[in-house]
Amino acid sequence: MDSVTQFALGASIGEAVLGRRVGNRAPLIGGMVATLPDLDSFIPWQDAVASFTYHRSATHSLLVLTVVSPVLTWLLLKLQPRLQALKRESFLLVFLALITHPLLDAFTVYGTQLLWPLTDYPFSGSTIFIVDPAYTLWLLIGFIAAMVMNRQQQLGHRLNLAGLVMSSVYLAWTVAAKVIIDEKAATLLTERGTRYERLLSTPAPFNTLQWRLIGRVDNGYFDFFLPVFGTGDSVSINHFSSEDGLLDDLDSHWPVMRLMEFTHGFYKVSLLNNAVLVTDLRMGLEGSYVFNFKVAEKQKNSTLPVTSVLMP
Repeated sequence: MDSVTQFALGASIGEAVLGRRVGNRAPLIGGMVATLPDLDSFIPWQDAVASFTYHRSATHSLLVLTVVSPVLTWLLLKLQPRLQALKRESFLLVFLALITHPLLDAFTVYGTQLLWPLTDYPFSGSTIFIVDPAYTLWLLIGFIAAMVMNRQQQLGHRLNLAGLVMSSVYLAWTVAAKVIIDEKAATLLTERGTRYERLLSTPAPFNTLQWRLIGRVDNGYFDFFLPVFGTGDSVSINHFSSEDGLLDDLDSHWPVMRLMEFTHGFYKVSLLNNAVLVTDLRMGLEGSYVFNFKVAEKQKNSTLPVTSVLMP
């Protein structure tokens, strides 16, 4: 999820755990701790595919964050001596603020390596868009209310708890919506006689009422949009080609292997000015995909692997 959402979730957790004991410091500490896992975005990688796929790995591992939590708690207590009498609560704040970051990320389509280093498999629930105001707004209202309202009356603290509950209910709704969409899409494709190797549903930007479906077929793919409510009678399925044959000599080239795995097979292959491109179909739309990687150069009689480069 976006940084604002992660900060808001951490701040809400901080308020819930320690807000009544230490006041406004609690949501601020929670918010800052919750953003720490995304510092891996600043790690310089020479290979574009490595930079793309190693984000949300070590710093988003439930195992690593569990081990790191006591260390960060110790550091927090050093920086905030007043919290020494609240060691257990401080650890709980740090642990929950850290651990909920990758868990929330795992609901998006990008993929989060929750069990690194045991496996680098990118877990992807694909139930919520990376920015969704309907989730974030509850958290913002809650912890901001707690910070600006009279602490003696505790109304702001209760509103923060309500915000956490409502955001969690909304997250549960995204899972239910995906189940509905998957069943609806399977029925529609069966009725139209459209075959596919694999099918992915992902919410459209900023909402969970409209979903994009991506189907992968041999040497191609298709996509279409489907609403949670209403029929799919007027849905138009758009078919596109993928030049998969360009990868025939690249099956052992690491960037290609990694992208095939990381995208869960939802990629397309194309040739642009002799550059062999592999595109992640999950993020963006036809003509404006976010991640396009040059993995090889097409020469007269051969295809030459290259260090991957992110193309505009």
